[in-house]
Amino acid sequence: MLPALAAVVVALCAVVAGLAVGYRVAGIGVPLGALSVLALACSVAVRRNRPLARRRLGFYTPEELAELDTQGLALAVSRMLRRDGWRVLPSRRSEARVRVRARDGHGRRLEVAFRPVAEPLPDEDVPSRPGRPGGPGPPLRLVVHRGAFTRRDVQWARRQGGVRLIDGSCLRRWAHGTPLNELGDSS
Repeated sequence: MLPALAAVVVALCAVVAGLAVGYRVAGIGVPLGALSVLALACSVAVRRNRPLARRRLGFYTPEELAELDTQGLALAVSRMLRRDGWRVLPSRRSEARVRVRARDGHGRRLEVAFRPVAEPLPDEDVPSRPGRPGGPGPPLRLVVHRGAFTRRDVQWARRQGGVRLIDGSCLRRWAHGTPLNELGDSS
């Protein structure tokens, strides 16, 4: 740690000394030129890293959502849940399917399943139930799909109770910044 700090201090002193010599030799143009180069470099660095920072905060563009596979979509949903105040729980290694589990500050639980385009209906899957009881009532279940749900899917969700369908349009609004609790159901 100390050698790195010493290297940074030496580099900063060298830059300041170079600017002082440049000022004495050529005048005010050297420090102003250095400041403009620094401002340009900072703006380029911020613009290059902005999408990454935005995604880490849980904001995605429709194009970014379209490029994600199921694992990437699970990561995006986890980040969006964190943005909305949910605490995302670690995934279980034993599960064959990608799922996200979360809990909010009130103890409510949430399970998120992902449905790619060519997958069977959710009622053809065995629903996962958490091993530990806790929180008020059964968990809210979300089924996230980048496409549109069929009428049969909507009827299935109504029969199940406690299931919300998040289709492509809801997912894009959620990724743009609308909180989960303000999204309407896809039904």
